[in-house]
Amino acid sequence: MSKPLTREPTKEERLREVASTYLMPILSLAALVALWEAVTIFFKIPTWLLPSPSAIISEFVRWHPLLLSHTYYTFYETLLGFVFAIAVAVPISIAITYSKSLQNTIYPIVLVLQSVPKVAIAPIVLIWFGYGLIPKVIIAFLVAFFPIIVDTSTGMITVQSELLDLVRLVKATDVQIFLKIRLPHSLPYFFSSLKTAITLSVVGAVIAEFVGSDVGLGYLILSASPQLQTALAFACIFILAFMGIGLFAAVAIAEKLLIPWAFSE
Repeated sequence: MSKPLTREPTKEERLREVASTYLMPILSLAALVALWEAVTIFFKIPTWLLPSPSAIISEFVRWHPLLLSHTYYTFYETLLGFVFAIAVAVPISIAITYSKSLQNTIYPIVLVLQSVPKVAIAPIVLIWFGYGLIPKVIIAFLVAFFPIIVDTSTGMITVQSELLDLVRLVKATDVQIFLKIRLPHSLPYFFSSLKTAITLSVVGAVIAEFVGSDVGLGYLILSASPQLQTALAFACIFILAFMGIGLFAAVAIAEKLLIPWAFSE
């Protein structure tokens, strides 16, 4: 049976789609920023209570060398925790796929670890490993680990049983089944988990910096707040937001490049 022909979208339809996808969010954000600026001016809200967007930009320009140096440390901690989470979670996901006993033993342990608030774990990790880089990476690792292991193992386990029976009938080996069936089926799940994990890694790194650090954007926010340097704290928050969005977009681009067949529809 031949595949039904689909109509190519017109130029106007493409422009409308681009406008709804990109232009509308940008205009909405610009309107929100303009409203924020107007409210702070009209009601004469003091900068220490709620800085205007222009005051935040001015503070960023004033302190940009300091902000950029602290951004580097937070970014580095985030990426290290994220990479280590992938390196540990993927092999465990594969092991869980092929072992029912591991599903019954590792899953509950992972669930217990994930249920514990990372803010509660951070001081203990700090006692064990000191004030260096390691505790920040560990907290970023812990918050990113759970979504990767759950989604990746789910993608490998939920392959249709009929498909597995079919390839076994033609004498496919376990390695061939993994490479040709389970791995391709799990990749959309895997990249979905990475998009969640990378943003959580940013959160984990900042939590660790709040608890004990002398570098990073979390430390800078904690230092600026008691001194009522609210504009500087907001500048750090915006940098963290853009960092999370940028890392999320990088994973999404990698997903489209590496598994384009998942977007064929």
